[in-house]
Amino acid sequence: MKVVAIVQARMGSTRLPGKVLRKVNGQPLIEILLHRLSKAEQIDQIILATSVNSENDKLTSFVEKLGYEVFRGSEQDVLDRYYHAATKSMADIVVRVTGDCPLIDSKLVDDMLLTFHQKQCNFLWNDKPATYPDGLDVDVFSYDVLREAWENATKQEDREHVVPYMVASKDNQIFTYKNNQDYSNERWTVDQEEDIYVINNILSHFSPDIYFGWQKVIDLLNNKPELLDSNSSIKRNEGFSMGTGQKLWKRAKKVIPGGNMLLSKRAEMFLPEKWPAYFSKAKGCYVWDLDDNKYTDMSIMGIGTNTLGYGHLEVDDAVRTVIKQGNMSTFNCPEEVYLAEKLVELHSWSDMVRFARTGGEANAIAVRIARAASGKEKVAICGYHGWPDWYLAANLGDNKALDGHLLPGLDPKGVPRELKGSVLSFNYNRLDQLQKIVDHNDIGVIIMEVMHSEGPKDNFLKKIREIADKKNIILIFDEISSGFRQTYGGIHKQFGVDPDMAVFGKALGNGYPIAAVIGKGDIMDEAQSTFISSTFWTDRIGPAAALKTLEVMERERSWEKITNLGEYLQQSWKKLGEKHSVHLEIGRIPAISTFSISGQNSLKYKTFITQEMLKKGYLASNLLFTCIEHNESLIDEYIKELDKILYIVARYEDDNRDIAELLDGPVCHSGFKRLN
Repeated sequence: MKVVAIVQARMGSTRLPGKVLRKVNGQPLIEILLHRLSKAEQIDQIILATSVNSENDKLTSFVEKLGYEVFRGSEQDVLDRYYHAATKSMADIVVRVTGDCPLIDSKLVDDMLLTFHQKQCNFLWNDKPATYPDGLDVDVFSYDVLREAWENATKQEDREHVVPYMVASKDNQIFTYKNNQDYSNERWTVDQEEDIYVINNILSHFSPDIYFGWQKVIDLLNNKPELLDSNSSIKRNEGFSMGTGQKLWKRAKKVIPGGNMLLSKRAEMFLPEKWPAYFSKAKGCYVWDLDDNKYTDMSIMGIGTNTLGYGHLEVDDAVRTVIKQGNMSTFNCPEEVYLAEKLVELHSWSDMVRFARTGGEANAIAVRIARAASGKEKVAICGYHGWPDWYLAANLGDNKALDGHLLPGLDPKGVPRELKGSVLSFNYNRLDQLQKIVDHNDIGVIIMEVMHSEGPKDNFLKKIREIADKKNIILIFDEISSGFRQTYGGIHKQFGVDPDMAVFGKALGNGYPIAAVIGKGDIMDEAQSTFISSTFWTDRIGPAAALKTLEVMERERSWEKITNLGEYLQQSWKKLGEKHSVHLEIGRIPAISTFSISGQNSLKYKTFITQEMLKKGYLASNLLFTCIEHNESLIDEYIKELDKILYIVARYEDDNRDIAELLDGPVCHSGFKRLN
């Protein structure tokens, strides 16, 4: 009977691209693996099975020059690749080895093949349950078993990982090859940089011999454990249970500080170690991850940027048109004039507009202009206004000054200490705090969110306007989040209080970068007395997207739709809480609805809800930015699933049990934290 060892390998590893050709102790990993495997006396032929993707051309060429045969097949359907490689080689028995196991042991392979014949089984493996180090994994199966799996397996994981269908079949005679001592906690596979370091240490120690047996590595472990401990924290077969997005997130954190550009999109803010993290496409209120799993977005909807839903046809068409005509040139784009006129029209108190592309930039611009216009440097703030120095300076005097303004734990490290005392915070509806600030400081600017978790009480906004007028302070309303959600324009219109300046972003471009600072003419004109300028504030895409977004908003009266949906959602949450006797604290404006379960376990409950809803096909935590693609029927279906989860939460609350025992990973973060 012909025994063929098929080694699956490709260059496109999600977590460690090109790892099979990475050199350790002067040799590529795949060369070491193939040479070690070739010492197995029971194997008749070795084939490398890679994919037809062009990125594997280099791998194919290298392996063929070593004298080994290469078969190229499907990238994702590895089962199909194995079947056709085995068929072409006329294999009777297949030995499956993966390309991330450079220390594969030829004697172990021979011993398993002898056992395979002695047991007269048709499937033998050594990692379920595992007793050998991770990296010595071997599967032996008959060609007939492989063919049956190829003909009948339909699930993606069965096709991608080759053997799950085989071991699940009740018709197969499956045996596990065990070692008499359990070394399953040792890791000699290669999937991350830490693994490369360990393998290099091992090979360097035994150099120039590359054919040492695995027991000698155990002896090395006992004598010099420090050589093999760099990857000890990585879980066995971690990659098998991780989606492509989770793998990419781990990779991202090694090359991008914090993993990404936005704290609110970190996986740790939702479901550490289990969040899909990246998307392949988005449409309406649905998102597809990198493994093509579809989710209903009952969460942040692009951090509130897409009130018209993802991929709105009219907005996208407007953008495609200007891209076709040209996005940038030596001249200015006319759309910025049309957009400025539209924003002034919507806010009769304003006269002039400056544009940027992000909310943080727009707030920085607004404060710079206001300081220039007032001639005073000190700023009073209420709410969240982004990452710039002037905002984080509030935490220089008191590192918890900003904790009540959306994100706790914001570290002002890197902000000049000289800015201490230049920015002072007050809490919403606490006029006494603001009064104390302006009485004891020469404040030139007040910048605040019009409303966040609660609405104004006792004419709070009007009284702030009066203080600003009396003290000759420029009042800025930060409408980055609230704008165009409850009114057609700034939410301040609802309360009849006009600021001196207002800042918009997020919903303004329905997913395309655009932000605006609007204000009274005499104040805005001071932008010419201070340098505020940036190349990509002049691109055409943002203004074109905003103009079409405003047109669609006006026609659809989107602010009314998303507010009504938010109110329906909040009422549904309230009913669920009452049903299960779970106190849900519900807040923010309806179009940005939040809930929380108070108490010391609140983050654990949030994590559990996110975890279980993800399993049901929902992106959901405790915050939802509604869009016009949501509807009551969709909310009802979401509530039906949440109902089952809150039932479990209620039982754990009643029994005073820790919900952490039901979590599949760590608890989510609540604010800013440094990632390891």
